Amino acid sequence: MSVLKSAMVEAYTATTWPWRARFRLVHSRVGLAPLMVLFYHRVADHDVTPWTITTDDFRHHLDYLQSKFEIVSLAEGQRRIAMRFNPHPCVAITFDDGYGDNSEFAIKELNTRSLPATYFVTLDNVLTGEPFSHDAKLGINARPNTIDELRQMIASGNIEIGGHTRTHADVGSIHDSARLQDEVIDATHELERAIDQPIRYFAFPFGLPANLNDAAINLLRRNGILAFCSAYGGYNFPGDDPYHIQRIHGDPELARLRNWLTIDPRKVQGIPRYQPRYTRLPEPSGVQL
Repeated sequence: MSVLKSAMVEAYTATTWPWRARFRLVHSRVGLAPLMVLFYHRVADHDVTPWTITTDDFRHHLDYLQSKFEIVSLAEGQRRIAMRFNPHPCVAITFDDGYGDNSEFAIKELNTRSLPATYFVTLDNVLTGEPFSHDAKLGINARPNTIDELRQMIASGNIEIGGHTRTHADVGSIHDSARLQDEVIDATHELERAIDQPIRYFAFPFGLPANLNDAAINLLRRNGILAFCSAYGGYNFPGDDPYHIQRIHGDPELARLRNWLTIDPRKVQGIPRYQPRYTRLPEPSGVQL
């Protein structure tokens, strides 16, 4: 983001600050403060892509988060949504894909600060060591995590592993039931066996409404997954559907991140630019959840 755009975001945040402060105060008083869930992909200082944040920027993010918010696990955030009570705005941290670079700095930094995170992993890449297709297209050989690295994350006590399909597939475009079963459920069970740990959460690759899939969501519910994550922005308020956790991109620009996390009035329900929650269709009658 250019210096001019960053200044414009900062000016907008400052101009709307009285609304933001009142919104947070009123919602906190009645236990309806939002849960914001951030998602990152790769933390590294080389081969920086649009889905990479530098180590300095990530450190600055954590400094800001720890100074302004309670940082909770995804499970604790989900519990507050389901219990319809959250007295303070809080943040949960997640990662998608499973980049080996994260073990060099990001995971160590989280552990040093004793901060929880949920780490969503694409199975085939961590098993084969092949780079992610979106990196290969750019000629970047960013290695995936190994199974041993995932086990080390679990052993730290701060990191929980989640499912992210077998091949980083666009699940919204899959209509074949056998392939859907393989990408979403079979791959998750295989990952569980590889890390010797149950998997409770699943994140849809790409994560936009078009990339979600009612049939896949119903499969997740029937197979014991506690919730799924999207990635198109949005806040989670107590009383929202606790099975669908909306996430916000951990934008490298701290000005834009501050704008999101202090509650952008344009992105709250009732405002025309608000992104509505994905509406899941009910399962056919007779199907048990």
